[in-house]
Amino acid sequence: MDTHSSASTSSLLSLLLLTLLLVLGSLPSPTLSTSERCHPDDKRALLNIKKAVTIPDHLASWNASNDCCYWDYVECHTETNRIYRLLMYDTSIHRPIPPSVGDLPYLEALVFNNINNLTGPIPYSITKLQNLKMLSIIWTPLSGRIPDFLGQLKSLEYLDLSHNQFSGSIPASLANLQNLTGIQLAANRLSGSIPDSFGRFKDNLYVFVLSRNMLSGKIPKSLSQLDCDSIDLSHNKLVGDASMLFRENSTVRGLDLSFNRLDFDLSNVKFPKNLTFLDLSHNRIRGSIPQQVTELDLWRMDFSYNRLCGRIPVGGKLQQFSYESFIQNRCLCGTPLSDCR
Repeated sequence: MDTHSSASTSSLLSLLLLTLLLVLGSLPSPTLSTSERCHPDDKRALLNIKKAVTIPDHLASWNASNDCCYWDYVECHTETNRIYRLLMYDTSIHRPIPPSVGDLPYLEALVFNNINNLTGPIPYSITKLQNLKMLSIIWTPLSGRIPDFLGQLKSLEYLDLSHNQFSGSIPASLANLQNLTGIQLAANRLSGSIPDSFGRFKDNLYVFVLSRNMLSGKIPKSLSQLDCDSIDLSHNKLVGDASMLFRENSTVRGLDLSFNRLDFDLSNVKFPKNLTFLDLSHNRIRGSIPQQVTELDLWRMDFSYNRLCGRIPVGGKLQQFSYESFIQNRCLCGTPLSDCR
């Protein structure tokens, strides 16, 4: 090979080597290329949570040497690689919910489900979670009042605090959660009246459940504006009129007002056309059953244990229900009860 050819080859190799070095220089270093998806701030917050709840076996995967995006009970977002779901369930925690949950700023779902021995209040630090869309704390022994500051979680779409031991009144501030599609506060020890402000919930509210508490007083007239799929106010101590919940053009499909002390005339009520579930049992409801009920596609209906009178309307699905759906009224008659005289 002549000198010119060797020089050309050497120059070409040098150029290729320089190009390779430039390419390699533009790539992440070996330590970064194998780095974790999990953001260090998120890992720090999760390790603080683990330290606070002291359940090492349940959180064995929460190890500082591992990528926290692959730990149990959490999920990293595919785009941001930030922790956006924290789902704790079926364990026993002898501590309060750690304030460090508020140090996960990208969190969209926070769930504590069936956590035995959980104590203390919901921490105020939760208000830092302004991306939170779902808060579900159910089947725990948490007690005390539902905090007013939950009304600051403006992105919240679903709130479930059912099956706990919360007491006191329902905070009116929850009506500030205008993105809610569901609110469930069932099976607690809540007392007082239903906040009038709840009439401000928008049409996107799908589920409204306050059942199995000790709520008292009248149902606010403002709730006539509720246009959701399911309303359950059963097993409380509510009194007075509930006719405002019946609107023919309402989208309500399920309405459960059973086991209260409601007292109003049913005769002229207009049932929502899409109603498929209706339970008015164990109240003090007067009047007669409107003929319009025969136009409904009901799969569940109960008028029992009230003060209703008159002939049971004939038609539709009404006669498919057993006598138990009509018993213990003042003077109802007709199929499936005894004949009218």
